[in-house]
Amino acid sequence: KHENTVEFAAVKKYFLHEIDTHKVIFVDGKFSSFLSATTHEGLDVCLMSSALNKPKYKIAIDEYFNKIASKDETLTTLNTAFANEGAYINIPKCKVVEKPIEIIYFSTGVESALMLQPRNLVIVGENAHVQIIERHQSLNDNEVLTNSVTEIFLEKRANVDYYKIQNDTQNASLIDSTFIQQQRESICSVHTFSFGGKLTRNNLNFKQLGEHCDSILNGVTMIEDKQHVDHNTLVHHIAENCESHQDYKGIFDDSATGVFNGKVYVEKQAQKLDAFQKNNNILISNKATINAKPQLEIFADDVKCSHGCTIGQLDQ
Repeated sequence: KHENTVEFAAVKKYFLHEIDTHKVIFVDGKFSSFLSATTHEGLDVCLMSSALNKPKYKIAIDEYFNKIASKDETLTTLNTAFANEGAYINIPKCKVVEKPIEIIYFSTGVESALMLQPRNLVIVGENAHVQIIERHQSLNDNEVLTNSVTEIFLEKRANVDYYKIQNDTQNASLIDSTFIQQQRESICSVHTFSFGGKLTRNNLNFKQLGEHCDSILNGVTMIEDKQHVDHNTLVHHIAENCESHQDYKGIFDDSATGVFNGKVYVEKQAQKLDAFQKNNNILISNKATINAKPQLEIFADDVKCSHGCTIGQLDQ
């Protein structure tokens, strides 16, 4: 059987430059122990497959796995059906993780066309802090479709900084569904950088269960040719005294298409919250398109909610 080996020199540029990190690296959907640097010292940064199959992780898996991923979205349930590999990260309470964690999925193009279904589970305990960088990267021009699902749980006062780097080849498509559940006083930031790929769809769902949560969603999109990037966000405000901030900016050239479909949903008991949504776009060519649909659904009466959208062209 052909082993998909990748030399470090060939992929070095895709890693964080000169920064020591924990790494969970996959090549064509299979774990690469050679490129990875996992750990069980003071925190778990390891494989989804071992977490699903080893008894010592059973309590965490039973409590968290597949609890917030949508049961209604076809591609998410498809991922759940095939979920056997990905990154498993569990940060115990009061742990400030010194080094960032990198999760990278490489596809080598050994297969003429490839479909990957990575599944990530991130559990961040009370008062714990972590930074995570996630990337999907093709190493040649063969067709690849990645259907990725990530579940992130923040316990009380947890702090998560999550970076998604999307700068892939013109033949790579990515459907990325991320589900986040926050307990009281937790802060979660997701920063999405969409610079390349044939079709990229980011489904980002936040659920705020406790008071004084803060959800921060930032996105930068810069695409050209016939590339398509679709940001589909939902912040579900269930508890009062919370905040959410969405700020997405895009630059579109040639025949590129951008979509921003952002939604803020406020339950009637979620009083005294501040929800903010902004989407600014620049079209550089006459053939580029942006479809923007900011939405607010508010059932509480004592809230501060705002949304705005701008679409413009550059003066000759």
